[in-house]
Amino acid sequence: MALEVRLSLRQTQRMIMTQSLQQAIGLLQLSRLELLQAVRQEIEENPILEEELVEDARTLAETTGEAGEGEEEKQQNEDRLSDFDWESYLENTSDYRREFSPEQVEGWSSEDRLTRPRSLSDHLSFQLHLSTSDPLLIQWATEIIGSLDENGYLTMSLEELRGDRSVDLSTLEAALRLVQSFDPVGVGARDLQECLFLQLDSLKGGEEVALARMMVTDHLPELEGRHVTRIAEKLKVPVKAVQDALLLICSLEPKPGRTFSTEDPRYITPDVFIVKVDDRFVVVLNDDGLPRLKISSYYRSLLGKGRSSSKETRDYVEGKMRSALWLIRSIEQRQRTLYKVTESIVKFQRSFLEKGITHMRPLTLKEVAEDISMHESTVSRVTTNKYVHSPEGLFELKYFFHRGVQAVDGEAVSSLTVKEFVRRLLTAEDTGKPLSDQKIVEILRQQGIEIARRTVAKYRGQLKIPSSSRRRRY
Repeated sequence: MALEVRLSLRQTQRMIMTQSLQQAIGLLQLSRLELLQAVRQEIEENPILEEELVEDARTLAETTGEAGEGEEEKQQNEDRLSDFDWESYLENTSDYRREFSPEQVEGWSSEDRLTRPRSLSDHLSFQLHLSTSDPLLIQWATEIIGSLDENGYLTMSLEELRGDRSVDLSTLEAALRLVQSFDPVGVGARDLQECLFLQLDSLKGGEEVALARMMVTDHLPELEGRHVTRIAEKLKVPVKAVQDALLLICSLEPKPGRTFSTEDPRYITPDVFIVKVDDRFVVVLNDDGLPRLKISSYYRSLLGKGRSSSKETRDYVEGKMRSALWLIRSIEQRQRTLYKVTESIVKFQRSFLEKGITHMRPLTLKEVAEDISMHESTVSRVTTNKYVHSPEGLFELKYFFHRGVQAVDGEAVSSLTVKEFVRRLLTAEDTGKPLSDQKIVEILRQQGIEIARRTVAKYRGQLKIPSSSRRRRY
């Protein structure tokens, strides 16, 4: 078979995304904070872009001549203030005057004023240095504190902590007992059972505490399954006593270190507001903090000079000009799309905004896309990492999209509404006779909602509510 090199032309069609389209899609799915960062970065890199500053009300009033009427009164107030004897007025206020010079204030760096919440390690180390002065005990207790996880548990054995160092194991045990005596009670435990023991030992003695300790010692797996009657039969005690001891155990803290979490709270700024005005809901975009961009007049005039500038200069300015225009148009398109999607959501979910979660209707991305004549992927991008503040609270835009559950009359009911019905039924149930999943299915069928038992079990699991056998109280 002979091999040969041949040139041939072939015409094909391909879909290629332009740079402006790629930029618009990229900005569409950014969160509010990410959008602000992207705009700030573009302003720094592109000299064509400028931030349009908004004049304050006083400056605007002065330029329009509205502030001229009170000019004479303002001058009189300034003269009155200048004639006031401030030295005699402030002669007895030395307690409010600073005792350091401005130079000292300038030398006080901003890092010196930063604070952070106290961690579990800081809290335990503070107690350690108040409890003992033995350097060896302090050394090993410090190592134990440094080895605790975020829940306050010691996840390694004392032999692993000692390693190859020559120290008596009794010293490490004494250091561990010292750490376990600190606040919060239960810290330094090596497992859940030891953590519960430490907390029970700190309580005042009594039959209830003794029974709880016995249950933790020999019946911890049965406690997890809440097999109260089985435990009562084995211990030969009344079921009510086991129930009371179980409530005492449930009041203990299984993770004593989590109250000292150093994670910063997450604050959410909504991208859009839904405000009720009279009898209608108005959509308002949150433009607070978003820079208003404009094209630099200097570079615009530079392009208008034509041949007076070099070709390299004109090519550079034209490229940056196109990039700036693409960014401005992409941001406008993003805001317009977000507004349209939110308006469509308001139209579909008006009953929810007026009456609450029980009137939420099923909604899909396809319905909103058809309503605003856009592609489903566009709606998906614009609802990603976006939040809306409504009369019912703060929600992610994705919250309004979910599947429905078939009702007896043929209409679909929102899965969130069904989940709320399940939560209300389980909250109001008789703890002596808790509702089973099958009983909830029957109650919902009477209300016109057709649902399977496994779906009820799934919703109950999402609500973190245990089964009926574990909810029973005697």
